Amino acid sequence: MLIKTRRWNDPIEPDDGTRLLVCRFRPRALRKADETWDEWHKDLAPSPDLLADFQGKHGSSIGWARYKTRYLAEMRGHSEAVRELARRATTGETLTLLCSSSCLDPERCHRTVLRNLIEAAANRRDDGRATGRTRSVR
Repeated sequence: MLIKTRRWNDPIEPDDGTRLLVCRFRPRALRKADETWDEWHKDLAPSPDLLADFQGKHGSSIGWARYKTRYLAEMRGHSEAVRELARRATTGETLTLLCSSSCLDPERCHRTVLRNLIEAAANRRDDGRATGRTRSVR
């Protein structure tokens, strides 16, 4: 299983597999013909309120730790979508999670948190034991 993370405007690589945009908003002024992704999963992106709080649009930024905690809470409501991506990854499909062009640090981006959620879901069997079948690439 291979799950990669990149920005939507990073050059497409031959081993990217299925490229999934996981941004709440579609990049502005980008023609449909110039899209670099195969699927758009805006439901797996942070909510507009969470983004605004992280960007400090309602006062001080909430910071990475609080952002991550709130994003994980939001994703509990999308566990079926996460499990579906995990299923796809465990069947051998390579997934590349794409985020905003302005998101420079993958370690402080929801795409990495989401990748970890997908990997955790893929590593669980029905009985709850780990299968140990993940591989991440940044």
